[in-house]
Amino acid sequence: MRLYVDTANLKEIREAVSWGVVSGVTTNPTLVAREKFADFHAAVREIAGMVEGPVSAEAVSLETPAMLDEARTLAGLAPNVMVKIPMTPAGLRAVRQLAAEGIATNVTLVFSAAQALLAALAGATCVSVFVGRLDDAGHDGMEVVRETVEIFERHALDAQVIAASIRHPLHVVQAALAGADVATVPFKVLEQLFRHPLTDQGIERFLADWQELAAKP
Repeated sequence: MRLYVDTANLKEIREAVSWGVVSGVTTNPTLVAREKFADFHAAVREIAGMVEGPVSAEAVSLETPAMLDEARTLAGLAPNVMVKIPMTPAGLRAVRQLAAEGIATNVTLVFSAAQALLAALAGATCVSVFVGRLDDAGHDGMEVVRETVEIFERHALDAQVIAASIRHPLHVVQAALAGADVATVPFKVLEQLFRHPLTDQGIERFLADWQELAAKP
């Protein structure tokens, strides 16, 4: 399984990439709005230059022709841009056409295995299952990931499964166990993956022992 960092913050992306564990970036309109970019397209180009893997940038139009125009513009910004398309009939019409044009797509706001199946059949490159939001609504978000992985494997569907809306480190572990191809993780959660109290205690102990040894004549 691969990890993408879910942010539009350039400093966070740069830091996460430096750790050597991030293979891509996902953004959404909320994350982009938070950064108050003067030029969104320039920001997408800059982000795409920071990573070798996919960078998801979202089309915000609701009708197929406008989605297609947006998607073609976004895809033209850099070769590793993947266009996020909403899980709607209009969105899947756009996905089908974009697949025919060789433009990679990430179908977003997927909340059921049935929606994921439709997206894969339309030709989506990836489908993003929103685990955290499902959990918030009283559902088992990770079960939807498991069902989607099983369906795609059983029927040899090419779309990749992204576990999205990740809220904590356990979600990342569960996504890996469920067979997700990718977990897209907020920067804060990515930082938390490094941490364990026993690791901190071990480092403190090793340093104390070394300093004691070094102090001996």
